[in-house]
Amino acid sequence: MSDPADHAHRALSFGARAAAYERFRPGYPDALADLVVAYAGRPVRTALEIGAGTGKATRVFAARGITVTATEPDPAMLAELRRHLPPTVRTVRAAFEELGPGERYDAVYAAAALHWTRPEGRWPRVAALLRPGGVFACFGGPVRPADPDVEEAVRAARAPFLESDEAPPPDGASPAGYDPLWPGAELGRSEWFTDVRQSTVERRLTMSARDYVGHLSTVSAYLTLPVREQEPVFERIARVLPPTVGIVADVTVHLARLSVPA
Repeated sequence: MSDPADHAHRALSFGARAAAYERFRPGYPDALADLVVAYAGRPVRTALEIGAGTGKATRVFAARGITVTATEPDPAMLAELRRHLPPTVRTVRAAFEELGPGERYDAVYAAAALHWTRPEGRWPRVAALLRPGGVFACFGGPVRPADPDVEEAVRAARAPFLESDEAPPPDGASPAGYDPLWPGAELGRSEWFTDVRQSTVERRLTMSARDYVGHLSTVSAYLTLPVREQEPVFERIARVLPPTVGIVADVTVHLARLSVPA
């Protein structure tokens, strides 16, 4: 289990690099929204997004004509989202835990954000936001060099500053880095959800070395380094990168259906 104080600090670190987050983080493919809508098996007219960030996932759902309510606790991230998304997207500055009872949605989803939420009461809270028969979707995954030699060179370059640059694992996940089975196992044990499914949307991207370093500058492990260490670690990494970096950015998707009235 990760340290709660460190976890909270990292969860709220992204706003300092909101513009870079929008510029360098990969977006999500249209196939992702198609997958969620097909799983729902009925029209998805409204959706609530947990931890929307700068709206990387928001835009693919809004483009399907879904009325999205995007929630985000960081004001700088939310401001960046508002600069890029249409006014049809409703925005709410709030952490997931601050969302009160009231409106319910056809779908609730989280894009690389659920692991930042608190585990206590997580599933009944999601259930309370869904209409009967509504669906929950959670998706994300690491962005890493496709070439193992480049990945190892990056690891060695950052080693004097960081043992790992992965997000801290949520409670219930493997303690050793990204766990592709989470939160599926939790959802399967929950009384609130049924028909739990896991799938993968494969993505292969290319980035310039500069853009890959820009991407790393939006990762919480680097954002929470002492300021005096950030420039040196990025310089060390830049020196070991080829001019163009092949990227594996597969999206692991978990889907579940509300099983009981909330």
